[in-house]
Amino acid sequence: MSPRLIALAIAAAVGTAHAAPFADPTRPPDATPGDNGDAARSGPRLESVLIAPDRRVAVISGQQVTIGSRFGDGEVVRITESEVRIRKPGGEESLRLFPTAGPRRSPVKGK
Repeated sequence: MSPRLIALAIAAAVGTAHAAPFADPTRPPDATPGDNGDAARSGPRLESVLIAPDRRVAVISGQQVTIGSRFGDGEVVRITESEVRIRKPGGEESLRLFPTAGPRRSPVKGK
């Protein structure tokens, strides 16, 4: 095979791979069809958390917050790997990254 043909094949392969559509793994899931966005209107939603040695940052309903910053009528008082606590005049509110996730049970085989 000639060097020009090999170079052409490589260029075609690179161009095809570059154009491949990839989903953003950090993008929040879309609303499920038929829910009419009720989940989004039910209150603030914890979308992501970043914990580094020098900072803790969370994204709540698209707004970036840190410990001590204001969110709505409250103040962010704690950020963990899966939860943000907000102190409000009426008490504390907890936002979980996976609000519907509960303890997992492993299936028992043979029963």
